[in-house]
Amino acid sequence: MSTTPTAHRQGICIAAALLVLGVTPTAAAGEAEQARGDPGVALSWNAIAWRTIGVEGQKPPPVAQLYLGLVSTAVYDAVRTAEAADGPAASDVAAATAAHDALAHFFPASQTALDADYDAWLAGVPDDEARQNGRQAGADAAAALIADRADDGREAPITLPRPADPPPGMWVPTGTGEMTAPWLGFTEPLLIDSPEQFATDGPDPLDSEEYAADVAEVAAMGSATSTARTAEQTDLALFWSDNPIRQYQDAMRERAVRHGMDIVGTVRMLAAANTAGADALITCWRGKYDVPLWRPITAIQQADRDGNPATTPDPAWSSLRPAPPYPEWPSGHACVSSAVAETLEELFGAGQVDMEIRSSVTGTTRIYDDEQAWLDDVVNARVWLGIHFRDAVDDARETGRAVADAVACEFGSSDS
Repeated sequence: MSTTPTAHRQGICIAAALLVLGVTPTAAAGEAEQARGDPGVALSWNAIAWRTIGVEGQKPPPVAQLYLGLVSTAVYDAVRTAEAADGPAASDVAAATAAHDALAHFFPASQTALDADYDAWLAGVPDDEARQNGRQAGADAAAALIADRADDGREAPITLPRPADPPPGMWVPTGTGEMTAPWLGFTEPLLIDSPEQFATDGPDPLDSEEYAADVAEVAAMGSATSTARTAEQTDLALFWSDNPIRQYQDAMRERAVRHGMDIVGTVRMLAAANTAGADALITCWRGKYDVPLWRPITAIQQADRDGNPATTPDPAWSSLRPAPPYPEWPSGHACVSSAVAETLEELFGAGQVDMEIRSSVTGTTRIYDDEQAWLDDVVNARVWLGIHFRDAVDDARETGRAVADAVACEFGSSDS
């Protein structure tokens, strides 16, 4: 049931932060300043972070986003400390050290590879006072983050209760396994107050007209054998069936290079977007745990159990792509996509998102200048894949925006 959890105040926090600094929003949205250093090491360690978390660590998308948020925060804090130091302190060394130390702590199995990456890069940096101070700034930032997150609820032994005979509307596994990371919704957020701060009021009742309309839409448009979905709509749906966490890391790195962003603007962008994405997914996962709604495949096949005279069961129905292993409401993809897209628009200005997002599923790239078009595509894609009702993606979109507003207030504006 779509409601706005908080007023959508795009740009207000950014404008306020800039005015305090004596900078106009228009100037901040212009070309990057180059004076504060090459962002290359920050981009390299973001790629290493994905390799460590998503490939070697094999963390599923929502959990990978949490760890990317943590590592990006340590890197941002390290660079900010180095930039504010009284004496010489190399921001790039601070960034690399913070990323290395945080990743090595959270993923000890990757220690050897991380050490090799770090040592090979550091060997090319002059061993002077700036290097030593930068290294200390990075080590301190990582240590502070690790200490702060010591008892944050990650990986807690929480399972989703499921009765032997689930009532109509309750999620059941659909062939892809039990619920992924049910503990995530009980994890301490990175910046927002709690996992329930920006929750909406839940999905539409099963006996409502709105629910029946959603069932009819996904039954027609999300079927594996749909004749209503066009070839272009199928292509869009498949484009967004890729892993969005990896897609967004790749696209942000590419954006930083293309816009000539400096190291401060780059680590701020990565930290803000990844923190917003993590907190949005924590919020989303709490909703999935508290209200575990069945997926469209179960709802359509068992529509005779929902008590709604406007729905019709189709026991043979299947979706264009299998549903992931967790409840339907709210949409995880829409939560993280909305949070990331809105954060970038807050940082860079309306119409200045400029993200070139590539899908390994379709082998194509789509360019988005504003969050509206980006999120419209995500919302439609989840319905056309047959794995979400529109209500779930609409609610998630609002949650992500609310989280992004809160996060953007903390990070201020980027320099790109």
